[in-house]
Amino acid sequence: MTLNILELQLELQQTRQPYVLATVVEILGSSSAKPAAKALIDQSGQVVTGWIGGGCAQSMVSQTALKCLKSGEPSVIDIDLTDEIFGAGMPCGGSMRVYVEPFLPKPQLWLMGHGRIVENLCEFAQRLGFAVIVNDPQAETAHFPAASVVIVNDSRYQQLQPQAGDYVVIATHHKGDYDALTQALNSQAGYIAMVSSHKRAQLVLKRLRQEGFDESMLARVRAPAGLDLGAKLPEEIALSIVSEMILVRRGGHGGCLSANQPAAETSIPSLA
Repeated sequence: MTLNILELQLELQQTRQPYVLATVVEILGSSSAKPAAKALIDQSGQVVTGWIGGGCAQSMVSQTALKCLKSGEPSVIDIDLTDEIFGAGMPCGGSMRVYVEPFLPKPQLWLMGHGRIVENLCEFAQRLGFAVIVNDPQAETAHFPAASVVIVNDSRYQQLQPQAGDYVVIATHHKGDYDALTQALNSQAGYIAMVSSHKRAQLVLKRLRQEGFDESMLARVRAPAGLDLGAKLPEEIALSIVSEMILVRRGGHGGCLSANQPAAETSIPSLA
């Protein structure tokens, strides 16, 4: 049974599907499940394999599993097996404690382009838990050691196939902005950004508008990409972009954490 669960976990991880592993960690009194019993629960709350008790105990674990998938945080639940009304509905004469642990695939970042901004963005994003795919005809694998995949044979960016919730950053130096944005907008990517000037961004969006993309779709594009950090160096620009990605991922607002330190007063004179 354990081997079967491990095999299924690996399969779900390889196909980037979220799941939950529920483990019985303690039994008091009588219970049909035993300590260390496990169950694998999919993103719909269904038990794929394993067993941690039948009836309402399984239902309570499945409900908790869905909450854990939503929050991304594990949980420990105590299930009362002695009370048919207020407990799990099974008067077994005992109780059980179950550890419910969600496993979520790494958020995936598609980087279109090459150069120092993209190289730094790849490194920053990988350190922050993103799986990075670099796609550009001029990208050199040696310059992207943190990338999961480097694609160099896709001049029209047809291999850009982001899934729901993926992140896309386009830094193609004008050469592939339109093709890459078209691919991204026709996907369910959760974050789409373009590294460009304000002028270039408006020109590209105007062309997309003429090609039939409506305003609600174009509103998905963050251009120029990143938070306003006053960035100038490639490393600083990459930091501003990955900061915006974290803001989107975690639901932040981008303001100063210090209540008595307005943003306009936080700058420090450069020593360069």
